[in-house]
Formats: sequence, structure tokens, C-alpha cells
Amino acid sequence: MLESQTALAIESSTTSADAYQDAILSKVSRTFALTIPQLPPLLRRAVTNAYLLCRIADTIEDEPAFSAEEKRRYEDAFIDAVTGRIAPQYFSAELASLFSTETSEAERDLVSQLPLVLQVTNSLMPAQRMAIVNCLKVMSHGMHDFQRNAGQHGLKTLCDMDCYCYCVAGVVGEMLTELLIDFDPALASQRDPLMRLAISFGQGLQMTNILKDQWEDHRRGVCWLPQDIFARYGVRLEELQAGQQDANYMSALTELIGVAHAHLRDALEYTLMIPSRHSGFRRFCLWSIGLAVLTLRNLQQTPHFSAGEQVKVSRKAVAYTIGLTRLTGNYNTGLRWLFAASARKLPLTPLSAEWSTSPHPHLAWPKSAIAYFAESA
Repeated sequence: MLESQTALAIESSTTSADAYQDAILSKVSRTFALTIPQLPPLLRRAVTNAYLLCRIADTIEDEPAFSAEEKRRYEDAFIDAVTGRIAPQYFSAELASLFSTETSEAERDLVSQLPLVLQVTNSLMPAQRMAIVNCLKVMSHGMHDFQRNAGQHGLKTLCDMDCYCYCVAGVVGEMLTELLIDFDPALASQRDPLMRLAISFGQGLQMTNILKDQWEDHRRGVCWLPQDIFARYGVRLEELQAGQQDANYMSALTELIGVAHAHLRDALEYTLMIPSRHSGFRRFCLWSIGLAVLTLRNLQQTPHFSAGEQVKVSRKAVAYTIGLTRLTGNYNTGLRWLFAASARKLPLTPLSAEWSTSPHPHLAWPKSAIAYFAESA
């Protein structure tokens, strides 16, 4: 009788945790609240949990009231809470009380409910938990290293931008691929090409976000654009002013839009490698790709934008993208045609050799990056 009551209590607690995950997702993400529900239930549960934990790591790094040292300390404590080294209840309660009003109410609530989120984490299969934890370690350590030196001067090179994008998005692509292969082991034979394309997929999405949000970042005193690309056109990033972009700025922006476009082509190839029987996972990918392509088009057509809101994809365009991909989602030829038609006026900048030959292009990055990736794995 006692065992039965205990089992019911655990089941009830897990159900509450799942309900919280589903409820908070739409409050902390517009895009992922749209795409994650397309996944099959078992995969959806793990991906939702992974996204929320990544969002907590991101929230810590984005909090302007925290110093670089505090961010590192809280990120380390967060990983300890996720891996069970410290009790999450006390950590999350203390941390949630320290956020400024710059952090949204939904994000503060998510942090305060970390113990509930971790109930779901701890109920996942071991391979799923390992994929999520490895991703969080690389993400939190990598974000901190970049945030520590962040400023309006931007990143030194496009290679550094690649590295940053890996830390915040490419590693998520790897994690999602691990979760997918765990869900369908028949895909294990395609692991290497899927991983290479997953990293490029993440790069394309993150670059699009960086370009869209550059003026919001600028107002916060940070910039994730590469100095070398803009310097080639005589532009100093720290001197940029929203709404006052000149032709030289537009030349540099066009080149970066071309790089993002090239990565989104890899994202399409990744999606086409997923068998059509996984139609939900395909939709999860396709909707993200479609929204990114439309955002790049808006950026190209609105050269003097001064806020991300001005280039955000409209709800009508979102609905149109969803409808078209539902019609063509199982047909590779149709998807190639749809992508080509949507991106036909975008510039295209060829990717470096590492992206086309290496399953793990970040291995070609600076030794300092390799060190903390290896340390975190």
C-alpha cells in the first residue's frame, strides 16, 4: 500500500513538472513554443527540458546586474545543481531574487522553478541527460568566456564569431542530434555528417539572431559582429549608430547575410537527411529555417533598421511558412524548390574549407577555445 502511494505521489509530481514545462515554454520563447510541439511526445519532453535549462544559462549571462565573476560563479553553481552536486532549491531561490527588472518576470519564474524543471531532467533516459548536461557545460563556460571580453568593439574575426555561435547554438544542434539518434538508433550511421550540418545549422540561426538584434545588443554595450569583416569596408563597430548606417556598413552586412544564408543551406541539407517518417522533427527544423530566411530577407530590404522589431517576421508570414512546409515537408524536391524560391535574392558567401570538410569545424578554432571545449565535455 505504501509503495503504491509513493508511486502515485512521484507520478503526480512528475505530471506537475511536465505541466509547468509546457506552460512556461510559450512565455520564454516565441519560436520554440511554435516548433517544439511538432516533435513526437518522448522527444518533445526532452527537448523542452533541454531548451528551458539552456534558457536559464542564457538568462544568467544576460543579467546586466551581475559582474563577470558573479556570472561565472552562478553558472558553475547552476551546472552543479543540474548534475546533483548541490541542492537546487536553495540555489534557485537565492538566484531568482537577485535578478534586476531587466530580466523578464517569466525568466525569473523559470529560474525560481529550477527544482521542478530538474524533476523532468532526472526522469529522462541516461543518454538524454548526458546529452543535455554536456551541452550545458560547453554553453555556460563558452558564453562566460565571450561575455567577459564583450563590448561595442565586437569580436575580432569571423572565426571568433563562428566560435561564439558554436557555444550558444552549434552545441545545441549537436545535442538535438544526439537526442534524435537516441530516439531512432537507425540514424547512428549518419552521425558524422549530421553533426557537421547540425553545427552549421546552429550557426545560421544564431547569425540571423545576431544580425537582427545587433542594435538591442549595442544599447546593452555589447556587439557580436566580427571586426575584420567590417574593417575591410572601413567601418569601426564601436562608432556605429542605429539608423545611421552607410553604404560601407551595408556592404559588410550583406557579406554576413551571405554567410548566414550559406549556413541555412546546410540546415536544409541536415533536414533532408532526416527520414520523412520523422515528419514532426522535419517540421521542427523547417519552420526554424523558414523564419530565419525570411528574417534575412527583411534585413536585406531594410538597410537602415534601428531595432529588431523592424525586421521581425510578421505573423502572416509565419502562417504562410507553416502552410507551405506542411504541404511539402515529406518531399525533398519540393523543399529544395521552396528554399531556393524563398532565398533567391539573398547574397551567398561561400563558407571556409573547414565547414565543408570537417565533421567538427570548431576543432580548427583557437587553442583557448579547444581547451575549454575539451575541459567541458
